[in-house]
Amino acid sequence: MKTATVADLRNNFATISRWIHSGEQVAITKRGLPFATLAPSRRGPLPAPEWPDREAWRRRLFPNGPTKGDVQDVLDYDRGDT
Repeated sequence: MKTATVADLRNNFATISRWIHSGEQVAITKRGLPFATLAPSRRGPLPAPEWPDREAWRRRLFPNGPTKGDVQDVLDYDRGDT
């Protein structure tokens, strides 16, 4: 079982939640004394999130590659000012 302090829980929650997600129990201490135990839920680990395919999105949105010019040129084009 891994151990973390209350401050660790507050400052490094992402790391500690990864421990719990991988099935590890974590003992939380406060002023050096055991305070609580965090354990994964009984339903099992959550599936990894599916991230969107940003490259496919970019190719669909900009089939001819990146736009040319500065930001003001792009804004003018989008507004129909050109």
